[in-house]
Amino acid sequence: MSAPTCPADLYRHSLRLLLDKDIPAWVALWAEGGLMEFPFAPAGWPRRLEGKEAIAAYMRHYPDHIDLHDFPDLRIHQTTDPGTIVVEMRGVGRLVESDAPFDMTYIAVVTVRDGHITSYRDYWNPLAVQEPSADFTGSSR
Repeated sequence: MSAPTCPADLYRHSLRLLLDKDIPAWVALWAEGGLMEFPFAPAGWPRRLEGKEAIAAYMRHYPDHIDLHDFPDLRIHQTTDPGTIVVEMRGVGRLVESDAPFDMTYIAVVTVRDGHITSYRDYWNPLAVQEPSADFTGSSR
């Protein structure tokens, strides 16, 4: 089954892939020149990932560090640009290394063109990563 092309449906599909820990299928939703930005990233964390390969490298080990269980409180808002949505949500689960609970709030601005994610600005809460085992980026803060 191919991925949906409507931005809201594509985003919901992307969350299902993350819960299924299918990172290669999640990365396949991206355009080759996709841009992922983290405006609130703390020091030592990436603020900008350019291109599908960089995004794949960043996400590759995500399931080894964060075991996502659900995305409750998902709200998707349409914008005046039919290809862009604003998403409010929480990601809950556990940190694999410490078995501590994981509970992160997000606001994301996501743009989809031709059925692929071209831009994803992720305004996640940097206060939630005080736990060292939350670092799935390979950076040493």
